[in-house]
Amino acid sequence: MLCIDDLSELDMHYAPVEYLVREAAQQWERDEAMALRRAVFCIEQGIFVRDDRDATDDRSQLLVAMSCNGGMPEQVVGTVRIHRGDTTGEWWGSRLAVHPAFRSQGHLGVTLIRLAVSRANALGCDTFLAQVQMQNVPLFRKLGWQLLEETSVHGRPHARMQADLGWYPPCHDPVSGFVTRAKVMA
Repeated sequence: MLCIDDLSELDMHYAPVEYLVREAAQQWERDEAMALRRAVFCIEQGIFVRDDRDATDDRSQLLVAMSCNGGMPEQVVGTVRIHRGDTTGEWWGSRLAVHPAFRSQGHLGVTLIRLAVSRANALGCDTFLAQVQMQNVPLFRKLGWQLLEETSVHGRPHARMQADLGWYPPCHDPVSGFVTRAKVMA
């Protein structure tokens, strides 16, 4: 039995062990996702001046990774958007962002990518594309993506890449999404 005197000996640093990755279902999730994008793309990377929102947001599905406390979503720690392209069956993923404090988890970006492609696959996607920052190309290659060409987006080196849809079974329930767990250090 734990008594109150024992609490001083416990590590009081909280770290979430479970994350819910799904389509944003509530306004607070969308608001936090947009704030995270601004923090990453405007403040941290300096790609945009005030805001990274554009006309694509109006036709996108917003996906979020949320840290959970007691199984309940608590904070948006990652996001990506998906949207139809210009041709039938073409889908795009863009604005993938993970909060700097959660990047060491390693699995949040991967799970967001997995849900993005799997969700588009369920919606009739024949081709899933993304403009990937060059430092992230090795990660995408490990996830079954092919580099199509090197390009520049907003003055930064990127690679246009295509997902192998065979790696991503359709996800027909994006609000339930995926649950992923933190890496346990031994």
